[in-house]
Amino acid sequence: MNISFAAMVPMQVYNSLQVPEERERLMQIRHLIIGGGAIDDALAAELKSFPNAVWSTYGMTETLSHIALRRLSGPDTSDWYTPFPSVHLSLSSDGCLIIDAPEVCPESLVTNDIATLSQGQRFRILGRRDNIICSGGLKIQAEELERQLRPHLRVPYLITKRPDEKFGEIVVLLTEGSIAEVREVCERILPRFHRPRAYLHVSHIPLTATGKPARHEAELLVTGLSDGKVAKRPEN
Repeated sequence: MNISFAAMVPMQVYNSLQVPEERERLMQIRHLIIGGGAIDDALAAELKSFPNAVWSTYGMTETLSHIALRRLSGPDTSDWYTPFPSVHLSLSSDGCLIIDAPEVCPESLVTNDIATLSQGQRFRILGRRDNIICSGGLKIQAEELERQLRPHLRVPYLITKRPDEKFGEIVVLLTEGSIAEVREVCERILPRFHRPRAYLHVSHIPLTATGKPARHEAELLVTGLSDGKVAKRPEN
């Protein structure tokens, strides 16, 4: 039986891809929408070659359903979401996405998602407001640093923060790999004032039960550690 439409969460798609029969069935779905969680780069790469339409959806509980789509398969693959015609978007003073969707929600909804808007109302999510690191007057998005490093690091890592007397907060990188190797990549790839000021080797990157970064746990891990336990980069 051919399936014209299906809606799944990322974990369901991931599990289906591990079983050849299910993977083949997944590829035959004409329109597959994926929502309810972030789609990581590895999963997106697997879906890019699918012959039919695969979409990532954006929405919140308050909007009752998704209000925008971005294509994950085929030549029109994009990092940008396109809202439905009845949806209007804007940004708050701190860069958070504001959604006006009168057909599903009578009031404007201010999200905690830091976003960038393009002409035509397309948008890209940079990260969560909770994950902004305010360091020496700069606002640094943890997820954006991770995205920049992803093509260059093969070891598990996580960007977090800790309080600092001089800078207010500093960027800290947790890694299961060699600190020296990770530091070299950061020094080469990241803008000077966005680079981690401290590095910590851990046996396991803290994750939630669903495999997402456990950011609160990571902050607790580095907050209060003595400098002797954390490799700091030289001041410059």
